[in-house]
Amino acid sequence: MSECDAPHVDDPRSSFPPAVPVRESLADILDDLSHSPHTHLTLRQVTEAFGDKSAGASLAVFAIPNLMPLPPGSTLIFGLPLLFVSWQMAMSSGGVLNFPERFANCRIERARFAAFADRATPYVRMMEKWLKPRFAIAGRRIVERLLGLFAFLLAMVVFVPIPLGNWLPAFALAVIGLTLSARDGLGLLAGVGIGILSIFFVAGAILATGAALAYIL
Repeated sequence: MSECDAPHVDDPRSSFPPAVPVRESLADILDDLSHSPHTHLTLRQVTEAFGDKSAGASLAVFAIPNLMPLPPGSTLIFGLPLLFVSWQMAMSSGGVLNFPERFANCRIERARFAAFADRATPYVRMMEKWLKPRFAIAGRRIVERLLGLFAFLLAMVVFVPIPLGNWLPAFALAVIGLTLSARDGLGLLAGVGIGILSIFFVAGAILATGAALAYIL
């Protein structure tokens, strides 16, 4: 179970020591976090493990669960962090993630995180083989702000429980996050293209559903 309680003063985790050393590969970071000696991981520990790629990596990590089979309503749980991350990307100084204290203190059992990482890491590692720094647009702050606003729009689509309407925008967010953390401008353009396509797809699905209901009623 995840928890968002403020840490107690006498809690050995209250100082939030780094869960793992910073690594270059997101797949390696996820693997290291899943084998952390801590029984719980805080959001702060996870984002600190991402180092200077925290914005893109966090976007990818919170988007990936939405690509997996989940119980109804789970998109509300995983969509909320996407809203936080994307808004921070757009509005924070220098693109640094600065979550509210209570949100940063949210904890998840390491065993649960490990179960997620075991499923996600092979796909992340496979995708990272194709990513490389190219087209410097990925490292510019103005680009990150615009991406944050676009990601926030996609996160709102993910957050709303639309049947079969969450997968494509979540996939776009995962691609944007991974390519942003790798400074891959070409992959970033592909992620944005998928995101635009997903918005048209969801809008079309909503219009089609509305038209069908109007016809029935």
